[in-house]
Amino acid sequence: MRARLLPLLIVLMAAVLLALGVPLALSLAAAQQQRVVVDRIDDTARFAALAQFVTERPTAVSRVATTEDERGETLRQELAMYYRVYGIRAGVFYRDDAPMAHAPEDWYLPRRGEGRDAFNEALDGRRSHDPEQVWPWQRTRLVVASPVIRDGDVVAVVVTDSPTGQMRSNILHGWLLIGAGEIAAMLLAVGAALRLTGWVLRPVRVLDATTHDIATGRLKSRVAAAGGPPELRRLARSFNEMAHNVEEVLEQQRAFVADASHQLRNPLAALLLRIDLLALELPEGNEEIVSVRTEGKRLAQVLDDLLGLALAEHAEADLQVTDIGALAAERVAAWGPAAEAKGVRLAGTCPPTTAWADAVTLSSALDAVIDNAVKFTPSGAQVGVEVAAAGENVTVVVTDEGPGLGDEELSRVGDRFWRSPAHQNIKGSGLGLSITRILLAAGGASITYAHNKPRGLRVTVTIPRASSGPGRRRGA
Repeated sequence: MRARLLPLLIVLMAAVLLALGVPLALSLAAAQQQRVVVDRIDDTARFAALAQFVTERPTAVSRVATTEDERGETLRQELAMYYRVYGIRAGVFYRDDAPMAHAPEDWYLPRRGEGRDAFNEALDGRRSHDPEQVWPWQRTRLVVASPVIRDGDVVAVVVTDSPTGQMRSNILHGWLLIGAGEIAAMLLAVGAALRLTGWVLRPVRVLDATTHDIATGRLKSRVAAAGGPPELRRLARSFNEMAHNVEEVLEQQRAFVADASHQLRNPLAALLLRIDLLALELPEGNEEIVSVRTEGKRLAQVLDDLLGLALAEHAEADLQVTDIGALAAERVAAWGPAAEAKGVRLAGTCPPTTAWADAVTLSSALDAVIDNAVKFTPSGAQVGVEVAAAGENVTVVVTDEGPGLGDEELSRVGDRFWRSPAHQNIKGSGLGLSITRILLAAGGASITYAHNKPRGLRVTVTIPRASSGPGRRRGA
């Protein structure tokens, strides 16, 4: 959920920052250009005021007298100094484009482009319109024109042609500052989003972990209702109430099964005793007596397994560092005579490997799995037990060369009272592997089933090398 919620928050915050940053950047660029344009307008107004008092454009005869005109000379000096100091080309041009004064000397009014457009606008008696926005990547110049008015008539036009390098540099510098601010704000927003999602999802993660614990048999697990939004805290409290009720129901069910199994064993034992006494009065080998005795013993086995299942569901694992290899080798040796009596080869590869396990529980589980393998393996075939370290786990793999199970049957192995239709004639109650799975789960271990190539069943018991079960933990 965090992988979906966090990008969504980041995208939303990035959109907000862009919505604020882009207009701010545009406003900064417009403000920088407007400041330059206002400066140029002031400059053109000052030059226009000087040009107002310059003598009328002289004829060819009186040109010498005109060059001595002090006001004209002052205007030319001002324009020349303006160009030297600021690098801005400026000039005053008559209506027919002839220069009154200009700097530098080789610069004249262009015949087309922005300068010409601004000149034509100023001839109409108004200042040229504001130039289009100049961006940092555009190497354009800024042209501003103002009319020179004498006696209500436009007699000339002041034109300034400014370089935009400094202005573009200022705009870019401002944008970099805005970008740095946006990045800093984004980093703060990401940090805030991480904290927010962590605060919101922490109860969800705790709830998920507790749900997994309960699903794997750790019914005493509960959610610590602390932190997070009020809705999730209420959900945690409701979940704890539900888990408590479920635990009570299951406890009542286990108690009923255990009590029923225990209470039925005594009358069943008396019934079997009476059957044995009755068999003494009937001819030896009576088929009915044999059948009744067999079914009675089968019922007794089912009651024992039911009692074992009820106790297993209530048991708490006693975890300790255990040599899995030595324990498996011990069980292989214990089952050797039974396998030999059936004509089955029982081979074990059990190197020393330690893990956290309940030795008694694991021994019972291996007994059930090896018994199952020997039971279904035909004479002359082999049952193998192999112990190996696999990363953070230790595995005990039991393989046989029996008839195996189909894909659908594999998914049902371990279900209570389930037995393969092909094995109904073999002794068993269908509870052994269910008890095994519950006992292993109490200590954090697991059991899985798969096909064994070319034939048979492959059972893998996985034990964690680090303690992960809810049971008591003891040192090595």
